[in-house]
Parts: sequence; structure tokens; C-alpha cells
Amino acid sequence: MLIHAYDNVEIDLTNGHKYSNRDIKCGESIIKYGSVIGHATEDIPCGAHVHTHNLATDLADTVTYTYQPSAHVSQPSHSTHTFLGYKRKDGRVGVRNDVWIVNTVGCVNGIARQLAEKTGALAFPHPFGCSQLGDDMANTQKILRGMVNHPNAAGVLVLGLGCENNNIDEFKKALGEYDPERVRFLNCQDTEDELTEGVRLIAELKAYAATFTPTPCPASDLVVGLKCGGSDGYSGITANPLVGRFCDALTREGGSCLLTEVPEMFGAEHLLMARATDRAVFDRIVDLINDCKSYYKAHGQVIYENPAPGNKAGGITTLEEKSLGCVQKGGTSPVVDVLHTGETVRRKGLSLLDGPGNDMVAVTNLVAAGAQIILFTTGRGTPLGAPVPTVKIATNRALAEKKPGWIDFDASPVLEGISLDGDFFEYVLQVASGKETANERRGMREISIFKDGVTL
Repeated sequence: MLIHAYDNVEIDLTNGHKYSNRDIKCGESIIKYGSVIGHATEDIPCGAHVHTHNLATDLADTVTYTYQPSAHVSQPSHSTHTFLGYKRKDGRVGVRNDVWIVNTVGCVNGIARQLAEKTGALAFPHPFGCSQLGDDMANTQKILRGMVNHPNAAGVLVLGLGCENNNIDEFKKALGEYDPERVRFLNCQDTEDELTEGVRLIAELKAYAATFTPTPCPASDLVVGLKCGGSDGYSGITANPLVGRFCDALTREGGSCLLTEVPEMFGAEHLLMARATDRAVFDRIVDLINDCKSYYKAHGQVIYENPAPGNKAGGITTLEEKSLGCVQKGGTSPVVDVLHTGETVRRKGLSLLDGPGNDMVAVTNLVAAGAQIILFTTGRGTPLGAPVPTVKIATNRALAEKKPGWIDFDASPVLEGISLDGDFFEYVLQVASGKETANERRGMREISIFKDGVTL
């Protein structure tokens, strides 16, 4: 399969790997998606396999970027599609009406799990909230604040221990204003029987949640996170472009999408920068990319130590190739904003969100930023789920057939020229209206908070 007329490699549809479609000289650029994905490290004859043995990255540590905006398609602000959602007092909309248990500290993970088992509330264990300093503690508080404020949670029990750095009184300072009907607090050291008290508080929260009923909401109320994990050679051909077309369609209706995984923008960042709505957004994208590179260098690590072994087995060779496939999840939509970790979406349209490629950290960041649903493409497969519905989209038929318990949507018919755009948009609306995803049915809801500094 030839993806772009300029490409000098084609894709074998049986395995997702690349093969040269003409003779390529040593040092010559390898072109895929119409862009350079690296250079040949030896002469490559026509028809030869192109992979790690004869292809290397062109990426360097630092790049000078120039503001060269492209033309942007105007984004209408009205919706033609609706879903059944839960309108909250702050004006946001949830696609679920759950009660969440949010821990201030990992020491009460076991208690949170017991309360979840007794009440049906959802708990999200994590190891942080104590023995942290500076930016790490602030980051933990920002992520937990985003979860407490998440619209999919009709009610939240904030569960603390009492002696932790991030004790409830300190966390309240980071949380700011809250609705006491919706958010309750329990310090386990302050009560003789924390389970009995926790069950009582959750019962009150569930009664409050029952006051909300699903009502028709415009698609413009949706905030959708975009993620890929366990990518393969089909990712940039089937599932990621499908998600990209969904992103374009949703933002045209006034909805919001969040694209993260900054290290997997390296080599394709110029495409995103060209779509910045103005110079200020462009400058923030530049800072996003350079700050992430500086993080790698500060730890003495190779910036371009990517793709992962599973990516390579699936046919992805260089980070440029992986990134060019990865950013397709953002379609062609203008980039309207850049968010730091812990910030919530503030503009309609496509925003970039700071954070690593690590699947569990990335989905957590997306949830904290306000994503009610996450679209997660995969070619190798993963059972990972976020606290919100996490739609797993298979890039190839073999995965969809092998792992029906993990996969929600099969994007492989795209290889046969079949358009799935309408079906997929409708499927996401069904999920927004209550249709369970595989991660929800199996109770796969995990979080992981990014950490960089000292542990006391």
C-alpha cells in the first residue's frame, strides 16, 4: 500500500512493515506519509525490507522553529448531534453519573478499595500524596483536583489519612471552591470506624447523584482525549486517521479534543505548529516541545529513545515515523491552546496537553484535564483503562478478533477502502450516552501521577 505519492516505501498489508518501492542510496531520505522518517544507513534495493537494520532517525537534540502559519478551516460553533448526558451545576456535562473515591495519599488505598467493594463507588489507588516536595506535590494536588472536579463524577469522597503532606486541609487549599453537596471529606485517623463512616458518606453522595437524570446535550459539550498505545505499522493508516477525522468532525460542531504524548510529537511537531491559531499558541507549542526535550537532557537520557520494542515488532522504525502516525489523531483541526499538566480545557477545539507517552500517566492527565471519554488506538493491544470510558480501537483485524474483551471498535476495514467515519462518530455518541466500553465492563480503571523529584 502506498500512503502518499511522494513515499519511497510501501506498506505490506499482511504485517504492517515497510518495503522500498525503488532503489534507495545510503544516506538518502526515507519518505512515508509524504514526510521524512529518517535516512538509509546502507544502499537499499527496490523491494527490500526497510526497518531498524537499514533506517536511522534524522532527529537532533535542538531545533530552531519558525512561525509559518497555514490556512485554517473555520470552526462552526453549533452542534447537529446530541447525546444523553448529565448537566452539572457548573455548566459542564458528564457522560457518567458515578461516585468517585479520590485519595489524598496512597496509604489509604486499601480502605478505598474496601469502600468501593461495599458501595459500588469507584476507587483509583495511587502511591503519592506524602513524602513529596515542591513541584511533585503540586502536581499530585493538581491531578487530584482535576479528578475531584470531573463532571463524570456526580459525587466525590475525598479520602485522607490525617498525617500526610497532602492532608485534607492542605488539599482543600489546592482544590479551592467546591460544592459540599457533591464533595465530602473523610480523615481516617479522625474516626473510630472509617469503613462505617465512609459507607454513610458514600450513601449520601449516591442519593445526591440520583437527583441527576440524563438529558439531551449537544456534541459541543464533549471533551474527548486522544491516546495511542502499543502502536504498529497500521496505526498511522487505519485507527489514528479515523480518530483524526472524528476530531475534525467534533471540533467543527464546537466540541473539544485533547492531544497529548509530547515525546511522540517529536519529528512531527512542525505539522502542529503550522496549525496554531495565532503566534501566542505557536510559541506555547515551541515551549511544550523544548521543555520536554530539556527534561530528557536534565536526566542524562537520550531524547529519541523511542519507538518501544513492541512498536518495532509492529513495523515502526524511527520516532519520526511513530510521531507522524501519532499526531494524525488530531486530524487537521487548528490547535487552539496548550495546557500544562493539571490544567483543564478552556477553549473549544483541539488543545495540546503536556505529558509523557506513558499510557497510564497520559490517560490520567487527560482525565484531570476534563476528558469525559478517551479514544485509545492500539495495534498490539492493551487492557488499560482510565477512570472514564476508554474506547479501544484496533488498528488491525487480527487484534480485534484475538482480543474482543479488550477491543471496542475495529478500524481495519479502512484498509479495504471502507469509510467508518459515520459509524465511529455514532459509536462515540452511544458511549457518551451510556454504552459501556470494555474497560468499564471489566473494571479496568487506573491512574498514575507523573513524578520527577525527591521522595523523602
